[in-house]
Amino acid sequence: MAENTLIIDDLHVNVAGREILKGLDLEVKQGEIHALLGPNGSGKSTLAYTIAGHPKYEVTQGRILWQGEDVLAMSPDERAKRGLFLAFQYPTAIPGVQMVNFLRLAVKNVFGDVPAVEFRRRVRATMAELKMDDSFATRYLNEGFSGGEKKRAEILQMAMLRPKLAILDETDSGLDIDAIKVVSDGINRLKNPEMGILIVTHYNRFLNSIRPDKVHILVDGQIARSGGQELAEELDRVGYDALLKTA
Repeated sequence: MAENTLIIDDLHVNVAGREILKGLDLEVKQGEIHALLGPNGSGKSTLAYTIAGHPKYEVTQGRILWQGEDVLAMSPDERAKRGLFLAFQYPTAIPGVQMVNFLRLAVKNVFGDVPAVEFRRRVRATMAELKMDDSFATRYLNEGFSGGEKKRAEILQMAMLRPKLAILDETDSGLDIDAIKVVSDGINRLKNPEMGILIVTHYNRFLNSIRPDKVHILVDGQIARSGGQELAEELDRVGYDALLKTA
């Protein structure tokens, strides 16, 4: 078992007294890209937020292991320090807080204080790698951002925090074709053998650029089918009903 492996075993999760995840099993190893697809209400975002430690999601049964340890015993802050990262489907705007200052605080929280000169050098180098204009760093976080800009801001945070496991919750949601290409290009630049990625999405079009190692179909709180990229392509052709009838 790789050190940076996420193991989800028989996970049951309630939200507001209703069971959403009903015995989910999943394993994501370092260096692997997994895609999780499913119809609305199947539990995709519930899984993402549960891994990250959102208090709204109540685990009633099962385990989430990360680096061999129980994630459920960790605070959200501790999970982030252990290398878990969540990119939100709907990032929050924070008026008055510049992107660069938000990044400085996030990096300090995960890695400890970084000298200002070194931090600025890293920000400039990271933005250049992601082909972002320098002015992006001085804008207020997500205020007035387009959908594509919000998602690019999440990718910038991911690049600065260098997580061991990145969970991308519907990062392609609401994006046009050009914005999807920008975001997928950013993910492809950041992926590396030390980092696992779990992409939560509705659509195969996002996966055409990223090419996941494994694809999972989540239905009614459980993984109904798993396979490779061909599974996502089949889903794109026939839809959920026809695909699951052949399971």
